Amino acid sequence: MTAPEVPLDVLRDATALYVDLHAHPELSGAEARTAGALAARLERHGCEVTRGVGGHGVVGVLRNGPGPTVTVRAELDALPVRERTGLRYASTVPGVMHACGHDLHTAAAAGAAALLGADRDSWRGTLVLVGQPAEETLAGARAMLDDGLYDRFGIPDAVLAQHCAPLPAGSVAHGRGPLMSAGATLDVVVHGRGGHAGTPHLAVDPVVTAASVVVRLQTVVSRETAPGERVVLTVGSLHAGDRANVIPSEARLSVSVRAFSDASLTRVTDAVRRVVRAECAASGCDREPEITVTAASPVLVAHADTAHRVRRAHEEVFGAHRVSDWPGSTATEDFPHYAAGGVPVAYWMLGATGARQWRAARDGGEPVPANHADTFAPDVRTALPAGITAMATAVRSLLGGPEGQEGRRR
Repeated sequence: MTAPEVPLDVLRDATALYVDLHAHPELSGAEARTAGALAARLERHGCEVTRGVGGHGVVGVLRNGPGPTVTVRAELDALPVRERTGLRYASTVPGVMHACGHDLHTAAAAGAAALLGADRDSWRGTLVLVGQPAEETLAGARAMLDDGLYDRFGIPDAVLAQHCAPLPAGSVAHGRGPLMSAGATLDVVVHGRGGHAGTPHLAVDPVVTAASVVVRLQTVVSRETAPGERVVLTVGSLHAGDRANVIPSEARLSVSVRAFSDASLTRVTDAVRRVVRAECAASGCDREPEITVTAASPVLVAHADTAHRVRRAHEEVFGAHRVSDWPGSTATEDFPHYAAGGVPVAYWMLGATGARQWRAARDGGEPVPANHADTFAPDVRTALPAGITAMATAVRSLLGGPEGQEGRRR
């Protein structure tokens, strides 16, 4: 069977929100405009809206009698990426882009709220829609929870989220076991001794030390990790100095670590500390390096029964041929924090690649741009209605039915 069409008024409104958010992206922790746009939509759809939860977080509550409480999470933040999609609604903010699809997730969640708000006879319970800031820095979920998300709005019976991926638009994918890896971000400051480029013997060059750190860190995966163990270590940022004739006094690095177990994550982050300190000692740095874990998130594993119910509902509405298996990814998310205290969570991937682009890539053409690429551009005409349908269907599968019976509780 094919998925039911999203009503035209709902789709138009969600598309307008998507285009607006895409053209006006905001970085993590600065999502004031984005939060305001989502809050206004949720109020229009009948939600009781609270702003400023855990930063720029937005919480919309739609009550519809007794029954389970289901929370939907969407992200508000964009990335420091200069857009090269050529879209007519491309980012108007220099150096900032919705390169990960958070604008699509937010528009789809708002569309699902509109569908459920207009069809209250089909369900019972409470929908809580969370617009979360600072997902890209792995800080927003924890901030919202620390600001009393569950205390103020109730502990949900399930929390749902979807994330777009370079899969065929109009399809979804569900995984078994770990869906995304645990992750940690480490910021490193290497302290050297500044000086003149013409007298390097009077200085301790942190640029050379930092370069040695980058090279040596590659061996943590290639020579200290078993070949079958899924671990990724990336130095995503390295900054030092301003001019060619000045040896700077410090160098800064940002390191990302991903692994599929807490033990592996701990081992690799400890190895980063060891390598940084050893290279600084080898260079004769006067001061110990500063090494700070600025963000961390556990492995994302869905609650088995909740995920099974959602997948079954997706197969019914999309057809089994449009619901595929997800093998897991070394991308990382802060969504696992919502499972604190044993709250069931379910998470699936939403296809974002248009049919023409998918066929061209399959036939040997240009690869499909992945998330975080400066050319990443979901096929909104197909992906957005599928995202609205996927989220609304998942929520309905866990809420109470029209006669008031409750969905299965944890």
